[in-house]
Amino acid sequence: MIPAILAQAVGNVFLSMRMKEIGDTHLLALLPRAIESPTLWLGTALLIVSFVLFAAALSWADLSFVVPAVSAEVVVNVVFANYFLDEIVSLTRWMGVLLISVGVILVLRSEREKERRKRQKFLEGSPQ
Repeated sequence: MIPAILAQAVGNVFLSMRMKEIGDTHLLALLPRAIESPTLWLGTALLIVSFVLFAAALSWADLSFVVPAVSAEVVVNVVFANYFLDEIVSLTRWMGVLLISVGVILVLRSEREKERRKRQKFLEGSPQ
């Protein structure tokens, strides 16, 4: 899931960079300028890669695990926005990132616990 999270975060950075370069314009004026941008295409491609990896993760893990685990992308997005886009991130946002991080850690721990119980149940059921 780490490649999906990184592809999503880098894709968002590229999209944000290009859209900020274009500026606030009307949608019809925006489209031609956006379409001719390699940065925008690269960002879009990375977001597609992220989606494909996310879909693949859903094929081997529970939705109730994958979606919260992928929420780590919020943390990476804020860090990347602060570092690469020079966005000012307030203390309140950093606190939100901390809360999301705690939630992701809890979800990851719950998955490990689930796997441990499955192994234990398998061992108890196997002949000795």
